[in-house]
Amino acid sequence: MTRLSLRLRNFLFFVLLGGGGVVLFCVALFAGYQKAAAGQVGSGFILSGAIGGFGLLGLSAGIWLLFDENVAKPIERLAAGLRTRAHAGAAGGMDASTAKYLGDLAPAAAAMSRQLTDTTLNTASLIASETARIAAERDRLTALLTEIPVATVLVNPAHQIVLYDGQAAAVLAQVHTPRLNAPIFDYFDRAAIETAWNKAAKQGKEQSFDAEGTEGAQCFALRMKPLEQGAGYLLIIDAAETHIPPEAARPLIYDFDLLEQRAGTRADATPLSDLTYVVFDTETTGLLPHKDEIVQIGAVRVVRGRIVPGEQVDTLVNPQMPIPPGSTKVHGITDAMVRDAPLIDSAARDFHRFARDAVIVAHNAPFDMAFMHRHGKRLGLDWSHPVLDTVLVSAVLFGASQTHTLDALCDRLGVTIPEALRHTAMGDAYATAEVLCKMLPMLKARGIVTFGDMLAETRKHGRLLEDLN
Repeated sequence: MTRLSLRLRNFLFFVLLGGGGVVLFCVALFAGYQKAAAGQVGSGFILSGAIGGFGLLGLSAGIWLLFDENVAKPIERLAAGLRTRAHAGAAGGMDASTAKYLGDLAPAAAAMSRQLTDTTLNTASLIASETARIAAERDRLTALLTEIPVATVLVNPAHQIVLYDGQAAAVLAQVHTPRLNAPIFDYFDRAAIETAWNKAAKQGKEQSFDAEGTEGAQCFALRMKPLEQGAGYLLIIDAAETHIPPEAARPLIYDFDLLEQRAGTRADATPLSDLTYVVFDTETTGLLPHKDEIVQIGAVRVVRGRIVPGEQVDTLVNPQMPIPPGSTKVHGITDAMVRDAPLIDSAARDFHRFARDAVIVAHNAPFDMAFMHRHGKRLGLDWSHPVLDTVLVSAVLFGASQTHTLDALCDRLGVTIPEALRHTAMGDAYATAEVLCKMLPMLKARGIVTFGDMLAETRKHGRLLEDLN
């Protein structure tokens, strides 16, 4: 059968359907004739119709199953594999065995995949030396800026953070985790910032002022320098008054495309590539969200399709209940490890602030979000964030009939989870974030551009998971 052409196989499906139908009706007519010969004319007609009708229905269902298993599903897998290699950068050749009954289609797809890989490698080798030179210069500039004892934050006209250096990261961390694309008002008093911005925009001059932090009793001495043509402003923090420890130096974090971003666009009308995501995972005492508890939260931020270095939450949580040995065997967290860890009240509030103004992403999100909603009701935390589930995204891209575990997705997209991090909240959150970054261009290639488009597609797979939006 594997040597037959695809057109011939399709022809044989219809021959089987037509020939099987003729045989069935012959059998039906023969059975009806026997009944009629015995004087049961009415029952003969009924028997003939029943045998012919139900037999044809069963034959059609059987042939459809054969067609679905040997033609439709392999084509779907083949298309998903090509899309993965074309848009997600996954390496490796096509598995022709999954489409062995599709004639020359699978070898042709494998050849195209190899050619695409070779072309990509050749192109990459031509620009590798220049890329290395630019990267080296960038690293030197980053190291230089990080060592300068001036904390600098670049902010766009919508008051969202576009850049922060190592010194600024240490200052912002005194209030909360530094976050690219977060409102500057999450860190400094809104009224002070807006007053200075209005003066700077009118006068076109640097403004010096004091602003309180949004948490604690800290006060910061700030200088605001407006950029040309209202493109935002540079916020300089007097590092001498912020007691920055030397070991707090971090790389320069930036995305200059955020200078063009404007606030106020609804999430469902925003391109997926422009959204900010918080990808998280939890480890728990068990699998019952209504009575089990969280023992670890891990989260990373994805801005404009890339994971932002250093912007993460990785915390153990004291569940105030014994951790069953079976659960410890999975995630490796013991009662002793969480004895001095923060309670869920504090951990949930910190994570809620970390996820502010972002789309929350998780693999099998209803499970993890059930814990957050349960504690949110008690703590007054509003978990009304848009939610994206990578299980449903996988179903959209690869078909509902495929396996959609995190391990299967990582294997399909060429993402490696270090064994030491598997079944840890941070390890699984980072792997899910990498998977998300690879799937975003694949969604765009499918014509799924905005978050609203994505919701419309995922709701077609509502039987897999609850829609949290």
